[in-house]
Amino acid sequence: MQEILQTAIIQADLTWEDPEKNRANFSEKIAEIRDEVDLIVLPEMFSTGFSMNAEALAEGMDGPSLKWMQHTAQTTNAAVTGSLIIKENGNFYNRLFFVFPDGTYKTYDKRHTFTLAKEDLTYTAGRERLIVEYKGWKICPLICYDLRFPVWARNTSDYDLLIYVANWPETRIHAWDILLQARAIENMSYCVGVNRTGNDGNDYKYNGHSAVYDSLGKGIFSTEGQGEFMEIVALESSHLKETRDKLKFLQDRDRFNLV
Repeated sequence: MQEILQTAIIQADLTWEDPEKNRANFSEKIAEIRDEVDLIVLPEMFSTGFSMNAEALAEGMDGPSLKWMQHTAQTTNAAVTGSLIIKENGNFYNRLFFVFPDGTYKTYDKRHTFTLAKEDLTYTAGRERLIVEYKGWKICPLICYDLRFPVWARNTSDYDLLIYVANWPETRIHAWDILLQARAIENMSYCVGVNRTGNDGNDYKYNGHSAVYDSLGKGIFSTEGQGEFMEIVALESSHLKETRDKLKFLQDRDRFNLV
């Protein structure tokens, strides 16, 4: 397991339903990274904002946003993750891609579609969780509303890093802050949450609060402010191992299966 996983989190103001402009904005921010990084984390629906206009915005699995992610991963020699609106086999998905530096990728479809915004009427919910193995780290990437459902994030596979990519509005940001910390504590893992900022086309306001917590829930980094922001955070495998070996909380977890 690689000792340090250098993780770049990018909090951005997403231009409503404008994939080309959003990709260009992220390209500019990524070009500013001078240090070597292992992983770049983008928000939920990073190319469009949290839109229900799937018919007009959806891309195929060979679309420009996935190709951009692959190109970015290859040119930076870093993995890139974030979610997109995808159409496949006649269905729409809020699909997260974890793209490796060689351009290959794995996918996760958002399990908990946000009924308050009628996401469940537009997007097909995923059925399977994804655990990615990357540089010796086991990573569980999830999407926004998934954060409210601890059983889905439950660390039954001894993952090391939990990631939430999100469009989480300011009106409920207190829940975002608390739940990110709680997921880190109960799963004894690093927890990274990357949110957007700015206003969307429905006039919902987003104020960021992207954050990183260690396996005891201690805050390593938080934007707190409302603007665009990029930060590189060093996640340490030795800290994780020492904490788990000393406290052994995961060994006492209840045993049950989801049905």
